[in-house]
Amino acid sequence: MDLITQSVIGAAAAQCGARPDRLRIAALAGAVGGLLPDADVLIRSPVDPLLFLEYHRHFTHSLVFIPIGAVLAAGLTRLLTRGRESVRALLWPSLLGCATHGLLDSCTSYGTYLLWPFSDARIAWHFISIVDPLFTLSLLIGVVWATWKKRRSAAVAGAALALAYLGLCIVQQQRAYDIHTTLIASRGHTGERPEVKPAIGNNILFRAFYAHDGRYVVDAIRVPWFGEPRVYPGSEVPVLDLAAYEERYALDALRRADIARFQKFSAGYLIEDPRSCGILSDFRYATVPDEVHPLWGIDVLGTPVGAHLNFLRFSGVSKQQRAHFVDMLRGR
Repeated sequence: MDLITQSVIGAAAAQCGARPDRLRIAALAGAVGGLLPDADVLIRSPVDPLLFLEYHRHFTHSLVFIPIGAVLAAGLTRLLTRGRESVRALLWPSLLGCATHGLLDSCTSYGTYLLWPFSDARIAWHFISIVDPLFTLSLLIGVVWATWKKRRSAAVAGAALALAYLGLCIVQQQRAYDIHTTLIASRGHTGERPEVKPAIGNNILFRAFYAHDGRYVVDAIRVPWFGEPRVYPGSEVPVLDLAAYEERYALDALRRADIARFQKFSAGYLIEDPRSCGILSDFRYATVPDEVHPLWGIDVLGTPVGAHLNFLRFSGVSKQQRAHFVDMLRGR
């Protein structure tokens, strides 16, 4: 999830295991521990733009890294406190904070190497959006109140409320998945590799898609906490025939290797971007849940020969897209 949430949940976990007189320093150590695994974003190469995709949410997010991360976080916190705290005293809250990171990221849809090195599977449970203000706010209030009033019970209450909200997210995702299954059957489609992911910032609106007869089909599904659900039929796009694409443009070995790397990252959901035939994009994510236009892709034909493929982000949102998203979120 986002950096704010990762730091706050780390602080909350650390405070839940701290004495009342240690709540402030526990929050700091837990926050550092909660943030530390995302230091993998620093693994980059100026000549290989795709390198960070391979290592983000990789070994630093695995369960086996937790004790290593705890020691590093404790050392960093000691530096932040100018040596007033020993690494030994900071180790427990740092461990609690670091332990939350990979598990929380696995609850999102991005994919996390939680079981590395025993498995290279990217675990993604699709329970919660990568940014969810209600989840973050419940944790933040608990941490601030516990630190201010020196009451561990406030941190425990905030964490309990966040876990209850996560439980609601799980229920919502399952409701959307059931509706999607029924929708696929009603169309008489095979529904290969269906996925249902929460849209950004909420657990009411979902992006749902599947493959059928050589095409990806995407819809938006709204499941309000109260009231009737609603389906917003979306769009279709051809499934990429990668072998034919590579032959059509006579791609060299380096481009083919980079495409294979991006295909693994995108779990095989590659498409020719409808905005440009020279770009291959990750179909799984879009700004508006019922649209095809992906959030990121690789520039196959626009990158100079002999160079690694450029990674592109498409973050622009038009007024029409923003209005459409709000309309679906409100059930219009």
